[in-house]
Amino acid sequence: MARIAVIGAGMGAMAAAARLAVAGHRVAVYERTETYGGAVRRFERDGFAFDTGPGLLTLPAVYRDLFVKTGKESLEDLVELVQVDPAARHVFADGTAVPLPNASRAGVVAALDEALGAGAGQRWGDFLVRAREAWDRTRRPLLEEPLWPDWRVLGEREPYPAVPHKRLLRTRRAGTLAEIGAWELRDDRLAALLESHALAYGLDPRTAPASAAVLPYMEHAFGTWYVRGGVRELARAVHERCVRRRVEFVFGAEVTGILTGDGRAAGVELADGTVAEADFVVAGVAPEVLGRLVTGAAVRGDGEVAPQGGTPSRLTVLLALRGERPPGTAHRTVVHVEDREAELGLVFGGQEETAARPTVTVLRPGDPALVPDASHEAVVLTSTVPAGLGQRDGAGRAAVERYARDMVTVAERAVPGLRDRVLWTQVRTPASVEEVTGAAGGALPAPALAAAGGRLLHPGNDTGLPGLFTVGGWSHPGGGLAHAGMSGALVAGLIVEGPDFRGSQ
Repeated sequence: MARIAVIGAGMGAMAAAARLAVAGHRVAVYERTETYGGAVRRFERDGFAFDTGPGLLTLPAVYRDLFVKTGKESLEDLVELVQVDPAARHVFADGTAVPLPNASRAGVVAALDEALGAGAGQRWGDFLVRAREAWDRTRRPLLEEPLWPDWRVLGEREPYPAVPHKRLLRTRRAGTLAEIGAWELRDDRLAALLESHALAYGLDPRTAPASAAVLPYMEHAFGTWYVRGGVRELARAVHERCVRRRVEFVFGAEVTGILTGDGRAAGVELADGTVAEADFVVAGVAPEVLGRLVTGAAVRGDGEVAPQGGTPSRLTVLLALRGERPPGTAHRTVVHVEDREAELGLVFGGQEETAARPTVTVLRPGDPALVPDASHEAVVLTSTVPAGLGQRDGAGRAAVERYARDMVTVAERAVPGLRDRVLWTQVRTPASVEEVTGAAGGALPAPALAAAGGRLLHPGNDTGLPGLFTVGGWSHPGGGLAHAGMSGALVAGLIVEGPDFRGSQ
């Protein structure tokens, strides 16, 4: 039985902790804040409750597997999963609106043809077929296996089978997501639909590789799910599973250093001077935090990819509304903006002083557990924004306020009369994200993607320091609830089975 110290109580860290405890190890989790879940938090006030992190779940099989492998009770025994239908309603710049059925290619094709005109649905359906091929080619190396030692192969190969396109007397193939939209989808609204999946993960569709086509494919193929009571309930269930497996949690315990001895990780030191010796250390923290914790040792191995940097953050506006949620309201609505280039320049170019309005995702769960009574509604607005927005000076704070106002204005296209229904508003800034995750500027990691020279891969879960492993969104296989759970499985496998572990078969 090994002693294992886990730094942070995020979703990936807890997933690893539960699996390691079941394997017979003694696991202690040290979390600097007063609760678990990482970015999966909840805000409560006046009988209203809101998810302040992810509001929906894709690939629920990741967490089903976690619960199957760590106890007798299944995931569905502990939380209620609801498949969201429609998966999303999209409101485009020209006013066209289309609800997209959940996990139904034929239904999506028909809905797009009806809303956007004959042929639009077929083009999107054909795109999904090509996206599936990219998914099949990359699923195991990017999600189910530790990062390959020859990871550069993943960076060099573009798995998306782009359609040949005649351009300026030359035959070209789409190399970015934006080029897929322009050359293969050939409709600004379909392009906006495609690019919104990248933007939601903080990826610039103008530079994101064509392999990012797997992002809409995952949602299409595996569905979109809601956890009754909010996604925070999933974090609660994972925490309780850890506790039942006798994982020790120490909250309010900031790790200030990783101890080394005999050339390997040997434990952690806390801010109060306490030392906890360990045979293995699992760090579920952002790269810059990890760099501060290890002194005198190379954290990354020679063959590791560099962690992603400069990724955007998220601005969240929580709205407590008077009046009931109308019957038939879509759970999720994505409201697209007219000037996508201006928005991308704002988010990825740091151009704060601009009139560009953001793409806004409107979540209206219709969950009685989130409101004081049926005559009220809890709504969450989210937009992708530059990391660190509002953290620099008074001008930054003004930018946050402007963003929040613009988000409400944009959301009114999906929720008529929205402003007149507002009881109160709570804004969660990138600083709020940084506070709970430690990531500079509240940056959020994207899922690992192939191609792009390896730019969108993440460092492997093992490190250049023996006995030290990394878990969570900033390590392989990247960000997102599902990917965090996968990283926990990979770290547990590497510790239990050793460096020859190659993922679940």
